[in-house]
Amino acid sequence: MPPRNERDYTRLPGLFPPSGTRAEVMRAVVDALWLTFKDEGLSWIGFYLVNPDAPSEMVLGPSRDKPACSPIGLHGACGQSFVSKKALVVPDIAKLGEGYIACDPRDRSEVVVPCVDVDNTCWGVLDADSYDTGAFTMHDALCLMRLLRHTRLSHHGDERPSMVKVI
Repeated sequence: MPPRNERDYTRLPGLFPPSGTRAEVMRAVVDALWLTFKDEGLSWIGFYLVNPDAPSEMVLGPSRDKPACSPIGLHGACGQSFVSKKALVVPDIAKLGEGYIACDPRDRSEVVVPCVDVDNTCWGVLDADSYDTGAFTMHDALCLMRLLRHTRLSHHGDERPSMVKVI
């Protein structure tokens, strides 16, 4: 796949911290990302949240624009990001083998960013999928981390490449 231009996250509407409940802010973030990038390789975007009744699984939170698996275990890309508290870029989901949770068999790549509370407890992840191999890069992971921190959905400190794992 030829190199593509990096997504311009400065185009996101409402780059100020939205007010409201955590669920309202998650919805606003998902909607803004979907509306801005749906024509730039995004096939799905959403949050997975730790299940308070079963902490070894995650349940679907606000998402766009198709159904997704729920609940999911912690063995997939979302679980790896959740457990490690690091963003995860998967240019080719085939490299995850049996560890990949395929909600849509057409997806070929993804980026997952953890959401961390002030006490460093991870409460969920933001997950983005694409039908294209190599659709996400370190740039996407760092910009999504910055967006989550800016909207107060994560308190992970700053965005550094060491906070991102590329598989």
